[in-house]
Amino acid sequence: MTSSTDVRNLAERVTEQIRQRIVHGEFAPGQRLSEAALSESLQISRNTLRETFRVLTKEGLLKHEPNRGVSVAIPSIAAIIDIYRVRRMIECQAIAQAYPSHPARKHLREAVEMGLRCRDSGDWQGAGTANMEFHMAIVELADSERLNVMFAHLLAELRLAFGMLQDPEFLHGPYVELNQHILQLFEAGKLAECAAALNDYLVQSERIVLSVCARHPIFKGR
Repeated sequence: MTSSTDVRNLAERVTEQIRQRIVHGEFAPGQRLSEAALSESLQISRNTLRETFRVLTKEGLLKHEPNRGVSVAIPSIAAIIDIYRVRRMIECQAIAQAYPSHPARKHLREAVEMGLRCRDSGDWQGAGTANMEFHMAIVELADSERLNVMFAHLLAELRLAFGMLQDPEFLHGPYVELNQHILQLFEAGKLAECAAALNDYLVQSERIVLSVCARHPIFKGR
């Protein structure tokens, strides 16, 4: 007999699995999700999947419309601006107050190396995922599990905005070397300089994402 705890744990695992698929760019903004197809592919009940849909809808990653079902959310311009404001507050403080020998340094280096490999092989979707890992590692420098969880949700929502850009090389290409530069500053112990460079980096990234979204047909007339 399956306990309520087992059911809850399964729902949490499935929720994280779908969240990660969004972070990795496997679901496109506005894409409709088939309850029947997903429950079959994940080998879970529809009730479990509905609980996952409920949680991810609350997080802003999915959208439920009566008589139309569930689709992947399309972040608003206001949401993107808010996400970047929060990112600057969290990431810049995390890296400014960290210490260069922090265990998350390994995660930072692995993300940079992954980004370089993806760039060299022309895998720009993979470069985007490596970039997400890099910024998760920055937040890990703060040693706060609450921040880690909250930031994972933010990045998943941001990846939806990235998904509206049809040229991933244009979006992710410049940041492969910028990530490497920030890592070098961090490992050299130049934390104030590192935080300032990261702030400028995030401002530049926000401008690019907002300019792309402003031209996207989805936002016209909003």
